[in-house]
Amino acid sequence: MLNKRFLQKVSRFIAQHGLMEHGRRYLVGLSGGADSVALTLTLKELGYAVEAVHCNFCLRGEESERDEHFCQGFCQDNGISLHLARFDTAAYAALHKVSIEMAARNLRYAYFSRLAADIGAAATCVAHHQDDSVETVLLNLIRGTGIDGLTGIKPRNGAIVRPLLCVTRDEIEAALAEAGQPYVTDSTNLVDDVVRNKIRLDILPLMKTINPSASQSIAATARRVSEAAAALDAMAAKAAAEAVSRRGRTTLISIPTLMAQPAPGYALFKLLKGYAFTPTQIEQLRQTMQAGTGRTFTSPTHTLLVDRDSLVIEPNADGAPPPLVIPECGTYLYSEHAKFRITKTLRGQDFKIPTGDKRRCMADASAVAFPLTVRPAAPGDRFIPFGMKGSKLVSDYLTDAKLNLFDKRRQLIVTDARRRIVWLVGLRTDNRFRITDKTTEVLEITYTADEDA
Repeated sequence: MLNKRFLQKVSRFIAQHGLMEHGRRYLVGLSGGADSVALTLTLKELGYAVEAVHCNFCLRGEESERDEHFCQGFCQDNGISLHLARFDTAAYAALHKVSIEMAARNLRYAYFSRLAADIGAAATCVAHHQDDSVETVLLNLIRGTGIDGLTGIKPRNGAIVRPLLCVTRDEIEAALAEAGQPYVTDSTNLVDDVVRNKIRLDILPLMKTINPSASQSIAATARRVSEAAAALDAMAAKAAAEAVSRRGRTTLISIPTLMAQPAPGYALFKLLKGYAFTPTQIEQLRQTMQAGTGRTFTSPTHTLLVDRDSLVIEPNADGAPPPLVIPECGTYLYSEHAKFRITKTLRGQDFKIPTGDKRRCMADASAVAFPLTVRPAAPGDRFIPFGMKGSKLVSDYLTDAKLNLFDKRRQLIVTDARRRIVWLVGLRTDNRFRITDKTTEVLEITYTADEDA
């Protein structure tokens, strides 16, 4: 039986953060080490319905087998249901090209999620404690981090809860020793061959020679930073409401509005983190976004363009559709979201060229040679803008029209059989195909697109 003071401390922490409810079922990650053994016993003695889950990563030979056997005996002695899982962690790491540590983490939490769903568990409890949170703060500080990295480990992360964050490793080991409860020790935790172990075994002990309460002081600072981060999050949410607008799949961030916020750098970090941009990219952007236009940043999911007074963000393109060949009049799908309709009509005496509709092109049918082709504008494309005599590069025309990089990439053109540009879609027709007094038949091209595509 664990001592009453230890149990009460954990119980108050659970209640304070709303981590668990009596009457619901919970999984507990059980490695066999002091932390997970203390967590499992604590939750059982506090009256929570728990089932343990042990993951054997098959990385430490006989020691891994020892841990599994210990967990089986521990759960049997305490009347706790145990779920066992074995993983070929090394093979997973090689297949997915990740570190052994990352492979073990991915395998463990994926299994926790599936098992919790299978047995109807409200959450999975893991045994991170205060020292783990302190180590995380120091690790993030060494690597370079934003404010969130200095808040330590959160009591809840989705379906994962951490009831022992209020106690230290020393408190855990003392409570187990007082109760006469054995546990196993992972020998790899005693070697300073990875960064976290170096912090645990070398850096924190050195810090405690300066201040014996270093861990408690860092943990208290992390709690204060967490409160400050909550205030900054509220500012970031306000910045998003004021600076962000959306146009279909495009996100626009007003740079002047963003810079007028109390903490523009933090607001920018919060806004772009959701688009998978790295802290390094965000910092580079913060330093250069007011220096000029045209710079781009690419994340695994999105591309960001600095366009004058705006940051323009769009999902990474899947690739443009192949060129659309139009052999004759009719309606043709260019993509899932866009289509072209081509018609011919005789030019009557009362015919007038419609103005103001950028989605329609009127041309002299006799000047246009079928088949037509619809494709994106390409480098080197030239046309003669309506009303002009000399040709102009399409790229220069788009720049003069102040189109941003994304719009330039999407710009479509319609060419005829002689590869002459008939229409810069939505912008301007070519002067060679203009309707004159001699025109007897009018070719009309109508472009329809889903603006939310």
